[in-house]
Amino acid sequence: MRVAVILSIAIATVTGLVGYTLKPSPAIQLQDGTVYFAEPPRLVSATTTYNEVYVWGATYYFTLNLPENAGEPLQKVTINQREGLDYVRFDLKNTVAFAETSSHTKQKLGLKDATSDRKTRTTSLIFDPPVDPGKTITIALQPRQNPSVSGVYLFGVTAFPAGKKSHGQFLGYGRLTFYSHGHSIFSPFGW
Repeated sequence: MRVAVILSIAIATVTGLVGYTLKPSPAIQLQDGTVYFAEPPRLVSATTTYNEVYVWGATYYFTLNLPENAGEPLQKVTINQREGLDYVRFDLKNTVAFAETSSHTKQKLGLKDATSDRKTRTTSLIFDPPVDPGKTITIALQPRQNPSVSGVYLFGVTAFPAGKKSHGQFLGYGRLTFYSHGHSIFSPFGW
């Protein structure tokens, strides 16, 4: 008898949820006006087209997923080099960002500003217009040259919602590993 009652409640609950649709979550705003994501974006991946030291012409891709229930559009992303012996400088004039569409094509996103601070090793990108929730976006950064020192390079990614006073949400580290493949930092001839 008890199992039948529990089963009846479970069926009634599932039946009641069938017609339910998820509604976007409102953003979180503190009394002082600071805006937070209701559900923060997620760092999906970080990749590079070339992983050898000294290489020219590489592109580093950072892919983020902004959930439907984020509550606010994505206004800004910062990418901070946290680890790696050589400082990676980016050619910001060639920076692009795009969103993946349902037909698996790429829709270019507008960038209002792309800046870099050498002292903090941080690259900042501001989207114009801000990116709506429910999108997967990829940021493509071109280094002037891959690092000259092999090893693991960690890039901390932080996302900011739209608003005059927004709180950045740290999404994690993009990890890129560069290999020497016979190059030596002591000799230009690889000895």
